Amino acid sequence: MLFNSLIFILFALLFFAVWPYARVRNNRRWACLIVASFIFYGWWDWRFLFLIIGSGLLDFGAGLGMERFPQRRRLLLVISILGNVGSLMVFKYSGFVARNLDALCALFGFNVHVASQVPHFMLILPIGISFYTFQSMSYTIDIYRGQLRPTRNVLHFFAYLSMFPQLVAGPIIRARDLLPQLLTVRPSTEQERWDGMKLIIQGYFKKVVIADNLAPLVTGAFSAATLSDSTSYWWFIMIAFAFQIYCDFSGYTDIARGLAKWMGYEFALNFNHPYISTSMREFWTRWHISLSSWFRDYVYIPLGGSKVGTWRSHVNMWLTMLISGLWHGAAWHFVIWGGLHALFLSVERITKWPEVIKRIIGGNMLALVLVNVQVLVAWVFFRAETMEQAMYIIRTMFSFSGALRSGLGHDDTIYLAIAILSELCVFLHLGTKPLVSQKVQRALSPIAWVLVIVACIYLRGPGSEFIYFQF
Repeated sequence: MLFNSLIFILFALLFFAVWPYARVRNNRRWACLIVASFIFYGWWDWRFLFLIIGSGLLDFGAGLGMERFPQRRRLLLVISILGNVGSLMVFKYSGFVARNLDALCALFGFNVHVASQVPHFMLILPIGISFYTFQSMSYTIDIYRGQLRPTRNVLHFFAYLSMFPQLVAGPIIRARDLLPQLLTVRPSTEQERWDGMKLIIQGYFKKVVIADNLAPLVTGAFSAATLSDSTSYWWFIMIAFAFQIYCDFSGYTDIARGLAKWMGYEFALNFNHPYISTSMREFWTRWHISLSSWFRDYVYIPLGGSKVGTWRSHVNMWLTMLISGLWHGAAWHFVIWGGLHALFLSVERITKWPEVIKRIIGGNMLALVLVNVQVLVAWVFFRAETMEQAMYIIRTMFSFSGALRSGLGHDDTIYLAIAILSELCVFLHLGTKPLVSQKVQRALSPIAWVLVIVACIYLRGPGSEFIYFQF
């Protein structure tokens, strides 16, 4: 069920009509959340509900077992992790492993066909599996570490695991953050409802006006029978893709956070203007914050983090980024994307170039440009359909050849300009000093948001799924 669909609007209206009566008691509230979330998720394919139920029951039982049998905590944690990673391996990586096994055997002269033997159901990627498995794993890991006590109510646990606003594309909510909130019966305040409304409107604007209008341009460029040989064209296309994926993904999480506020819950910020970063390290504190912090806490730090020596910390960071790349997709170009970010971060750690550049006049703007050039280069591998296509585009971007053209139409230019200028306003701190009084601001604010709603209705692009559904 897509946020940007009529069926979801009807679903949300029905849910929020029932919610005030359901939230008054714990079990009724949790049951309402679970039923609504299962309907939301099962709208694509109800059969995959058994996967989230199975994963949830495994971790719910493992959590209780750790408390009851502390001497077997490590074994139960291993079972939990193997169960969750195993489901990812079966449904997300079985085809990838089989194809690469075929290729490896072919190098040694063996003609095998493992990929053709993989059952069809293992090649179907359940929507959101990467998100809810990580969310479920964090529950058992935190219990193992003594940072969380397990819930004894299975409804309480599944209300956390399956809550529909963030179920299929995040943000990845930690159990220690959401489980306590689910124990409350606090109605949302007027301010929370207004803040939630603004987040939802903002999210829809990012998705249907910016991302969906840029999507045909980007898709057309990457699916063309003959790829362009123009350097300027591919730089413009990659800038368009950068804002397409940002507005698409952050738009989803804005809507999710707004819906949560309406329900009386709080989801942490997941995107914080990543393209105004002046270092790669800063970029990863602003981009997909819930995922980057998950990898930091459950992969990078357990490997030793930065406390095991300079070069070992680089190895830990490389492993973390490569795993992050593979998390995004079962293909080598995603691994290369993660590896490039690891390379950029390593160079930055060794040379400390952002600090050096920022000392000169205009250094902040120059650092901003250099960071975004690195991000755009990495995005090529993220978006490319094959490694060969990615390498061709990279060569073209740095060959400085071909006709000088952007590929942007009139509408594309407008929507891309809106996205870029809005981020520059944040970077330059424009608007931090109000030009009018607070009284005038309060009077004009509803009018401004109504205009944004009108734009979402009349300037929306061709409807499409959210990009991160494929992960």
